Amino acid sequence: MLYRYCERRSVTHRKVGKFVVAVEEGQIHALEVIASRARQNSCRVDLISGRQAVMLEPELRCAAALHSLDTGIIDSHGLMEALLGEFESAGGIFARCSALRSGHFESQGAVLELDDGESTRVTTRHVVNAAGIDAPLVAGMFEDFPDQYIPQRCFAKGTYFSLSGKSPFSRMIYPVPESGGLGVHLTIDLQGQARFGPDVEWVIVPEYNVAPSKRRQFYDAIRSYWPNCSEDRLNPGYAGVRPKLGTPASFADDFVIQSSETHGVAGLINLFGIESPGLTSCLAIADEVAARLGLNELKDEE
Repeated sequence: MLYRYCERRSVTHRKVGKFVVAVEEGQIHALEVIASRARQNSCRVDLISGRQAVMLEPELRCAAALHSLDTGIIDSHGLMEALLGEFESAGGIFARCSALRSGHFESQGAVLELDDGESTRVTTRHVVNAAGIDAPLVAGMFEDFPDQYIPQRCFAKGTYFSLSGKSPFSRMIYPVPESGGLGVHLTIDLQGQARFGPDVEWVIVPEYNVAPSKRRQFYDAIRSYWPNCSEDRLNPGYAGVRPKLGTPASFADDFVIQSSETHGVAGLINLFGIESPGLTSCLAIADEVAARLGLNELKDEE
């Protein structure tokens, strides 16, 4: 869906492919499990030997690799601008700097009280709570919303380091996933710049500082699949925070799309735990939300 959308809306993107690599024989079974799940979801993947992988990416070291043929990269800001343009062309209003103070539900729908400098009140039939790491807090702002359906949240901070000079790989390179994240992987942007990350650091509150002292930790992780990595080429990049549901010891492994069938409040959809893959699947998520609200499903070409 996203590739088709980008082609029609002239959003810059490129299909580059991805390797998920087993750096030792003991990880090959994990690749087989990922491959099985990918095929169940109609993804084009091939399991290849370490020798085959190195023929395609000479700087790589691995025992085997899962080749995802359709993985790509995208101008995320261009995508958001395209979506916003469509929204506004259809009569939508994007109200910046309009924090939600409270909300409640009446027979006609939801009433939202906004803190936008004028104490605006908005009445609407449908509310989609897509507030990212703050989605559980937003759900709690609705009067009489059942507390048992507001998940506990925790925060997994992820730091990135950028690579100076030319990328050694033409594809994205991912290790076998670790608890709470996908491991320190290599991604490339549309300008060919490579970066590594994210790691997993559990934090009490979201914060976005990048500690240069992590360079050695990143270097050791990267060398497991790129032995020729030079530590001097790694530079502090940026950090993000992933919304997790639960606790660091026990958290949900998937997105949660919560609708009236679960919480009993008509017209309210809560999107909990939507991490970065939610950008890739944003159109599919929108399709699911529309279906649950009883709206017309998005057509494939849309």
